[in-house]
Amino acid sequence: MIDKAFDRIARAIELVLACAFILAVLLNFTNVVGRYLFGLSLLGSDEVQVFIMVGATFLGAAVVTWRDQHLRMDVLLQFMPAPVRLMLRIAEQLLLIAIAGFVISQSYFYASQMLLIGRTSDMAGVPMWIPHGAVALGFALILIITAWRLTGIVRRSPNAAPDKTAPEGPANP
Repeated sequence: MIDKAFDRIARAIELVLACAFILAVLLNFTNVVGRYLFGLSLLGSDEVQVFIMVGATFLGAAVVTWRDQHLRMDVLLQFMPAPVRLMLRIAEQLLLIAIAGFVISQSYFYASQMLLIGRTSDMAGVPMWIPHGAVALGFALILIITAWRLTGIVRRSPNAAPDKTAPEGPANP
């Protein structure tokens, strides 16, 4: 049930980010046409595009975490015994939880300060707590997903633990 909820959340994030990316492309196209044909540009469109990319990066990282598709340097891992792979997988999850916790604390503090002082972007007037809050939200989702995954890894016996880092035939050289 929780896995289905994470699947739905990941899908919702993908759809929102896809729409935001389309908006960024349309803003860019409109700005290019306006600038070169009419000598006008949309003030703040560059800022909005950057903020969309910030959201796509950090919220998209949560989707990547859920799908367990982070880049890994795991060439040697496939030659190690299963218990070593399991311990490294647990260490990886613990390290990710620690890093995500640190980033959450820092970005949440910064976003709340932006909200408190009412800071907006210079040209578009976007409240700055929104892009900074996207960082905190993305890492909060990463922390929750990683903690859920870690509990699943720890609950299973080492022999039954799925090893997603092992190669799966020709598709994963």
